Amino acid sequence: MKSCTATLLAAVAVAVSGGAASAQISDDVVKIGVLTDMSSLYADATGKGSVAAVQMAVADYGGKVKGKPVAVIYADHQNKPDVGVSIARNWYDNEKVDAIFDVPTSSVALPISALTREKNKININSGGGTSDLTGVACSPNTVHWTYDTYALSNVAGKAMVKRGEDTWFFVTADYAFGQALERDAANVVKENGGKVLGDVRHPLNSSDFSSFLLQAQASKAKVVALANAGGDTTNALKQAAEFGITQGGQKMIALLMEITDVHALGAKATQGLIVTDAFYWDRDDETRAFSKRFNEKVGHMPTMIQAGLYSATMHYLKAIEATGSDDSQKVMAQMRATPVNDFFAKNGKIRIDGRMVHDMYLFEVKKPEESKGEWDLYKLLATVPGDEAFRPLDKGNCPLVKKD
Repeated sequence: MKSCTATLLAAVAVAVSGGAASAQISDDVVKIGVLTDMSSLYADATGKGSVAAVQMAVADYGGKVKGKPVAVIYADHQNKPDVGVSIARNWYDNEKVDAIFDVPTSSVALPISALTREKNKININSGGGTSDLTGVACSPNTVHWTYDTYALSNVAGKAMVKRGEDTWFFVTADYAFGQALERDAANVVKENGGKVLGDVRHPLNSSDFSSFLLQAQASKAKVVALANAGGDTTNALKQAAEFGITQGGQKMIALLMEITDVHALGAKATQGLIVTDAFYWDRDDETRAFSKRFNEKVGHMPTMIQAGLYSATMHYLKAIEATGSDDSQKVMAQMRATPVNDFFAKNGKIRIDGRMVHDMYLFEVKKPEESKGEWDLYKLLATVPGDEAFRPLDKGNCPLVKKD
């Protein structure tokens, strides 16, 4: 009788422990929500390509983690903070989403990060640019994976001022991303001995840049810096060519220029442009292998945002596998403790402020005669180590960083 009782208790213990282990994956599914721009000015750089990148990573992982299925859903936030927050709140409260990925448009990214902290979920941002995500608005629940306004400005700004291009005029998108990009770039220019001669703000998703570009031209600044992205950047560059800005001796720089933008405009219109990027498809055998698969699925080479999302998804799933749980703080701790080593980043690291630190690259757009194919668009000028490219940990005013 005693032996039977002991056996029964052991069986119950095994059942309980097994139940506890299986319960570590909440709702028996890991659900990722890709919140992106499916229909507006960032749709090429993010959009369906962002969704595809996450889906590719999930499929390559095997579609399951700890024996539980991984589901991917997506939605279009329309670049509107209220729409984005409404979708995210419904996902967290009713759809049982564990993590939200991508979130381009900084004015949407910031409140999504705050909501994620409130709900104790995970936000891995690849598409949003503002460096405030790891600065004053940092969160223990958010990772900023791919790039930010500080790195874009720091890498390109230093290089150009050193070359003597030391007077700048900014044409800036009038929302959180553009303002942060101009702020960070202006600081780099001034810190390296340059001067900012002026700036002008334009509405998001503008079609007519004539008045803004005329002011830039009249400033006589050596550099006209576009602190915008996506369709705003391509529209501004098209019209700058019509005004003959570069022919007049001024240098145009697009502080955020995705390879899809360069491809859309063509090498003739963009040749000589200086571009800071976190990823280029033709960097090495690993990047080429991933990009070839992505291109076959989506129809274009991946942007840094899309490549970053594949990398981030893999890292997230590996952290769940290692901890046996989708608990947000356990997963975040595991992600921070584990270096990122894949085709996107070598020896990448996630800091306590949420910044994933990795190498950044300075490129120049090739002349048409230098290009050997449709997507052969960049030549590498410099590889900048992550610790030099991104803002120092103690300079961002993140409340999570301990002060001495």
